[in-house]
Amino acid sequence: MPIPKRNKSSKYFGILLSLSALAPIRIYASEFSFSGNTLPVLEELPEKSTGLDKIYVVYDIKNVVIHYASSNPSQVKISRYSNLGGGFAEPVNTEIENDDVIIRNPEGNMGYIIEDGNYRYYYWIVNYLPYRFDIKDVSVSPESDCDATYINVIGSGEAIHYFTINGQQRTLTREIEVEFTTQQWSEDSNDFQQVESVKYFESLTNPLRITPPVYCSTSFKLVGDKFLRQWNWLSQAESSVISPVAIQVMTEAVQDNDDDDSTDNSTSTGSNEISSGTDGLGGSAPANISFEAFTTEGVLHHEWQLTTDPNFDNIDYRFNQQSIDYTFTEEGTYYMRYVGSNSDGSCDAVGDVYTINIGASELKCPNAFTPDGDGVNDEWKVSYRSLLEFKCWIFDHFGHQVFYFDDPKQGWDGKKNGKTVRSGVYYYVIQAVGADGKKYKKSGDINILRHISGTSNSGATE
Repeated sequence: MPIPKRNKSSKYFGILLSLSALAPIRIYASEFSFSGNTLPVLEELPEKSTGLDKIYVVYDIKNVVIHYASSNPSQVKISRYSNLGGGFAEPVNTEIENDDVIIRNPEGNMGYIIEDGNYRYYYWIVNYLPYRFDIKDVSVSPESDCDATYINVIGSGEAIHYFTINGQQRTLTREIEVEFTTQQWSEDSNDFQQVESVKYFESLTNPLRITPPVYCSTSFKLVGDKFLRQWNWLSQAESSVISPVAIQVMTEAVQDNDDDDSTDNSTSTGSNEISSGTDGLGGSAPANISFEAFTTEGVLHHEWQLTTDPNFDNIDYRFNQQSIDYTFTEEGTYYMRYVGSNSDGSCDAVGDVYTINIGASELKCPNAFTPDGDGVNDEWKVSYRSLLEFKCWIFDHFGHQVFYFDDPKQGWDGKKNGKTVRSGVYYYVIQAVGADGKKYKKSGDINILRHISGTSNSGATE
């Protein structure tokens, strides 16, 4: 069998194999390792702007030995710095064991600079024991107000600071949890719903400030910190149940419209109410509007305020209830809002201001219609706006009453006692009063026309 030729790459590969056999390659990580510690050393990755490569959190630095592996340990130089920054670093005494550079009796809460040939690394070591998180008691502070809930804490958990290579102070977050129940507005249910909430704090301050404030009865449970959590060694405490101080409200207004298709065409079969020409609430009187307030648990006093003053300096009516149905019967512009308050009146919450425009009255009467069942002009209807009183009589040419109605939304379908009257001229008399106080007395002709081919009026009656 012929011996296969080797290409250049296979030749170089053989050389590499020979070199590796003579001098085994060891890969060194540019980081510290630790011995003598009772709990795992935790690692944090700081922001790049700090200049630090890593932060190590050691539970107790006592009896801990730091190791740094290098391919050339004799050239490694290690120094440390405090809050003054790397420019004031001082050399650290080290030993060499095998390929490890050893630091015995290291000092915690210090920065360390490693110079390894052409490479330089920056670390900060936190000695956690002096900062150990320990909670004894939790209670709600009487300082709690309308904007925030304050929690008093008995225990330890001060801020853990470290310093960048430029000597700038930064804080290592402890992610202390405060667990509680509150209320939030739900668009799905259109009401306030209870939800479980968690707030995180970098460190313990007294008191802890929770915003937005808590809106329902709840207890507060403190759990921490994230370092003890990783060591499976939590410290926690829970307060008693407290009542809320802060409050929140949401409101809505719904107008009772019999027919949304407002029109000024009195001969249509749809709504015959003349549009007010303005958007929003109100329009033609009488306008029936329902106002509803949705509140958090702490609201105990309810008040709807009605006024013609947009600044609410002068309030015309006060309604001490959470919901109200109100009928606007007079022309003008009105303003309605809700104000809720807590038990002692220390906090109040104001809902949206609703503007209600009630237009001036108006009344128009048509003079003809075609009750032929084709769906067009089948009823005689007036066009109107803001009428509070209305009476209408319809007579034939002999002066006999054929129809009467007292609701301007209604109309006459051209029948008497259920039977269609003959085509011809009829007469109406109307008395009405508008929301603006205007009185109407109208009378006139009504012409009944029919255009049904192939049919007769033999069934019609006087």
